[in-house]
Amino acid sequence: MARDEAPTTERETDSVVPWMRAPIDVCHVDSCDLDTLPFLHPRLKKALENMGITSLFPVQVAVWHETIGPGGFERDICVNSPTGSGKTLAYALPIVQMLESRAVRCIRALVVVPTRDLAEQVKKVFNTIAPAVGLSVGLAMGQSSISDEISRLIKTPKLDAGICYDPEDISQNLESAVDILVATPGRLMDHINNTKGFTLEHLRFLVVDETDRLLREAYQSWLPTVLQLTQTSDNGLFPSSIPFVPSAFGSLQTVRRQSVERGFKGKPYPRLVKMALSATLTQDPSKLIQLDLHHPLFMTTGEDRYQLPEKLECLRLICESGMKPVYLVALLKSFGGGEKCIVFTSSVETTRRLCKLLNFFDDLNIKVKEYSGGLDQKIRREELKAFIKGDSQVLVASDALTRGIDVKGVTNVINYDMPQFPKTFIHRAGRTARAGQAGRCFTLLSDHEVRRFSNKILKKVGVDSCQTHSIPPTTLDPIRTTYADALEKLKKLVELEGAKKERRGSKRKSRTGNSQSKVNKTTSET
Repeated sequence: MARDEAPTTERETDSVVPWMRAPIDVCHVDSCDLDTLPFLHPRLKKALENMGITSLFPVQVAVWHETIGPGGFERDICVNSPTGSGKTLAYALPIVQMLESRAVRCIRALVVVPTRDLAEQVKKVFNTIAPAVGLSVGLAMGQSSISDEISRLIKTPKLDAGICYDPEDISQNLESAVDILVATPGRLMDHINNTKGFTLEHLRFLVVDETDRLLREAYQSWLPTVLQLTQTSDNGLFPSSIPFVPSAFGSLQTVRRQSVERGFKGKPYPRLVKMALSATLTQDPSKLIQLDLHHPLFMTTGEDRYQLPEKLECLRLICESGMKPVYLVALLKSFGGGEKCIVFTSSVETTRRLCKLLNFFDDLNIKVKEYSGGLDQKIRREELKAFIKGDSQVLVASDALTRGIDVKGVTNVINYDMPQFPKTFIHRAGRTARAGQAGRCFTLLSDHEVRRFSNKILKKVGVDSCQTHSIPPTTLDPIRTTYADALEKLKKLVELEGAKKERRGSKRKSRTGNSQSKVNKTTSET
């Protein structure tokens, strides 16, 4: 089961590592047309145009110049940029260009993300550009058949029929079937520990996407394991750290190689390049030190630690005690037909019940679906596809949907339950107003939550004003009647489900008791 966004335990600290004190401000970087982007591979340019992309966003341009441009991947890169600003393509594009196809296929780039849904989304981005230069992309994530996954990641040598082979010889000749791997940390560790032929000894790029969450939870010590495997390996397969350096940078190549070699005297060469990205990148030195960064370069948007999308409008809706569903239904009815909306709750259980309750409002006339870590991965994927296509207009979600998931055309986000932490607010709100589009984020509050929301959330994320959205009583009154009916239907459903669960539990106990009786009888007879 996918984990939802866990309450953050990261302590707020005034201590900032020195390299974060002088960041590159991405706000001062202009967007760039593909025609004027320096040194972009023609086939990658064509792949981007096929996606409808004709220019890059500022964060993508900034990362490009520090990787393919004069920066030349000489420093590790940390990016703190709002949700929807294009961080995935910002790292995918330069990595694909640098890894342009080789005769020997092996895992040279690893992207680690905290959730399966985000892993699938990141792989889709790579899939749109990597094949253009002959690269293969793999996916490793839980709740899928590991044997099927291994068959896609590891290539078994062709065997001649009728010849008896030594299993040890076969295992030694296994090869990677992918150049780039997108993985969740748990499944990554499964492959590291158990999959024959799986190796990171040739790894050149490590991307830690949604860094603050991945550093906050141990995930079977995946990070120290990966770093140990790459630090102790011999990357002799690659004689140069810069396989593609434009002729215009020829004079810089010698200087850069000398400086890198001096900085890595006695260490494997080329070095493992790391990129860390998040909309809420941690500044805690005790967390960042885990990455073992090399002369890191910090990129951010503006001076504030937390950044919301530029065209996001924040609004609050103050509700009567016990009447949040009534206000929510009134708000949903006020939106124009076809507007996509995500409603965030604080737990899987609340998500499930609220979704059922909304569907019991007979006059709502809006298709509402559930998205949470309590659902099977396949069902979640289907519900998300239906939402993207417009088959459903409202998605009631737990915080499983907050991290990095890009759903185009979401006009409104509603915090049904007030977020407990500024980071949660940032990631929820970031599901709308993406890629320069406009969007609104509503937060439903009871009277006693208003002050805390202003002081603990809005001030922390740098929102100076949050207008109060009001709903006329004449709109609310008719909904109160239908709410009573819907609530009664929900209560009956919950009671029915509880009774079924209790019966299933009784049957399991009965079977267990019968089995134990047989064991006792056999034991006594013996």
